[in-house]
Amino acid sequence: MSVELILSNLLNAPVLFFFLGVLAILVKSDLDFPAPLPKLFSLYLLLSIGFKGGVELAHSGLSIQIFKTLVAAMTVSAIIPIYSFFILRQKMDVPNAAGIAAAYGSVSAVTYIAATSFLARLEVPFSGHMVAAMALMESPAILAGVFLYRKFRSKAQQVHEESVSELVREAFFNGSVFLLIGSFLIGFITGAEGEAALKPFTNDLFKGILCLFLLDMGLVSARRFAQLKKLGRVPILFALLMPIPNAILGIMVAWFSGMNAGDALLFATLCASASYIAVPAALRLSVPEANPGVYVTMALAVTFPFNILVGLPIYLGVIRFLWP
Repeated sequence: MSVELILSNLLNAPVLFFFLGVLAILVKSDLDFPAPLPKLFSLYLLLSIGFKGGVELAHSGLSIQIFKTLVAAMTVSAIIPIYSFFILRQKMDVPNAAGIAAAYGSVSAVTYIAATSFLARLEVPFSGHMVAAMALMESPAILAGVFLYRKFRSKAQQVHEESVSELVREAFFNGSVFLLIGSFLIGFITGAEGEAALKPFTNDLFKGILCLFLLDMGLVSARRFAQLKKLGRVPILFALLMPIPNAILGIMVAWFSGMNAGDALLFATLCASASYIAVPAALRLSVPEANPGVYVTMALAVTFPFNILVGLPIYLGVIRFLWP
């Protein structure tokens, strides 16, 4: 079943556009997007997925299950950086180990969006409140990474200090999290009326914008392939292998939390993903010694393609085996 899902996923239009972007760089095409457009695509996708999640929650209502899911999301997001940090510390210095740990405890909104598209194509139902879970998983990972850095850094690194209030503000109110939560709340408040009003914008355009965005992601990822040689073997192996145990942890938590199969896949995907937007923005002052060229390249050029190309079908194959 996993092989069939992998082949089906690879032949999906958004994924093929990702490959097209990679191919454009490999053949040295001049294909490119003007600078404002990729950011516009990103803002649209975040707004759309957040709004639709809020509308879904308005339809279903709040419940104990939703509360359990949100608590589980925040807990796992704080746990993943801890064991990731101590694995990385075997071969890396404290700042880079903390930076990578924060990135892999945090989440990729683009990977989440690809997972929702994957589920929609297979007609597997999932819950709108998973958007809230995604938004809440950003901040605990960032705070955990900074805590580990401050706990284990050397005396020479202690000159770099950022106030707790500034760190919390950056972690909870960076642009992607703010737009997600804001759109989610607007969708929840407006409900069916808002859904009807914005349907042409948030629904009909979604797949096309996703294809354009993944085309650009293919371009960006392929440009970073050249930097992989500079990272060395340890970061590349970590970026390639770590999504699997993180996804397994997510599946186990989803099982014990009582999530349905669709929500379990989204949760496992969030656990397996890595942030390359929110974390660099939050760590640029709080962990200045961490090299964003390392953890951004790991997340964007290795983990992101792995998840959207083969990770999603593998995770769903495991979930279909475990869920009745």
